Amino acid sequence: MERKLDYRKTLLLGFGFFAISITWSVYNAFMPVLLGNFLESSALIGFIMTIDNYFALFIQPAVGFYSDGINTRFGRRMPFIMIGMPLAAVFMALIPNHFNLTSLVIFLVLMNLSMSLYRSPVIALMPDITYMEHRSKANSIINFMGGIGSLIAYVIGSRLFKYGEGYPFYLSAVLIVIAFTVLFMNIKERRDVIGYEKAEEKRDFVTGVKTALKDRNTTFLLFAICSWFIGFNGVETFFTRYGSLYLGVDPSVSAFTLSFISLSFLIFAIPAGLIGTKIGKRNTIRIGVAGVIALMIAVYFVKPGNPNAITIIRGLFLLVGFSWACININSYPLVADMSPLGLLGTYTGVYYLFSSIANIVSPPLLGLIVDTFGFSIMFLYGAFFFILAFVFMTMVKDKRAELNGGE
Repeated sequence: MERKLDYRKTLLLGFGFFAISITWSVYNAFMPVLLGNFLESSALIGFIMTIDNYFALFIQPAVGFYSDGINTRFGRRMPFIMIGMPLAAVFMALIPNHFNLTSLVIFLVLMNLSMSLYRSPVIALMPDITYMEHRSKANSIINFMGGIGSLIAYVIGSRLFKYGEGYPFYLSAVLIVIAFTVLFMNIKERRDVIGYEKAEEKRDFVTGVKTALKDRNTTFLLFAICSWFIGFNGVETFFTRYGSLYLGVDPSVSAFTLSFISLSFLIFAIPAGLIGTKIGKRNTIRIGVAGVIALMIAVYFVKPGNPNAITIIRGLFLLVGFSWACININSYPLVADMSPLGLLGTYTGVYYLFSSIANIVSPPLLGLIVDTFGFSIMFLYGAFFFILAFVFMTMVKDKRAELNGGE
């Protein structure tokens, strides 16, 4: 009997990714502006922006693995979602109500801690409720929902920001609550999870990392993932300040410009999954990485004196969104394809470990480079790390991945 993908269930689960995406998009676009009201150093702002990734190194893997072993009437993942999502909404709404730098940092730390409680369980639900052969399609649908979240953050959030710095954060808080309600009412783990009583074998995180790094192909893939996230995260984090301080445009204009990546990603999310199925995940990723390299170099040559600078960058960002979709839609399924039997959850944790390391390294590193050389260097920085990612991807060869469409 043919096993089919439950599109309705996958779409409803996508609301969890929608909430994650809109929260981080608002956080990355507007938090540097709030911090900039108190701080001048881009390096220090970049360091503060990495706090969520320090939590991701320790709390998210621990929560993910612990959720494998519990057994409640709500399931394994939902208890963490029930705690984390409402708290994230509360602290997201409190961030713009800070009264000094200390209170702002406290609120953003508590928001990040709340996000760490539910992010891994939401992510783990996708393979929980999806047959292995349909996970690429499911990932494209879920990322489509995430793209909608980012688009709302940049398009509506940038408009709201003109009327008050707090409005994008309030919008995010309300949408987190709505997304939680949809998840809680429609995803019932004991009914929806495939093989609920046959959970994967429990492994500790350190052993999982060692197992993954013993395989050279997995190691090269993880290094590629780390490299492209360093390149992308740094540019995304500082683009609002890049626009205002280098190009001389209003921060709301910069934030709206980021929406062109989100719009393109949204349009091409599902096609990128289909392309990955047709020509292979690795080939699709390589095409995407090469595209981002060329486009970031092109943005570098767009200078402040050009009256059409923002228009040109927006056009290039549409193509960046397509290339980023080719990368992001296919990377996690490729990691899953490389996972030995019984280690899918562990490899998922390793995937997010390496992306978190990238997000810890990139903002302060780029901030330091910007403080030293200026914002003109920013897109060359991004291109350099995508070139590294391309080099690592050329070294990825894995027979298990080829058998599952990874070539």
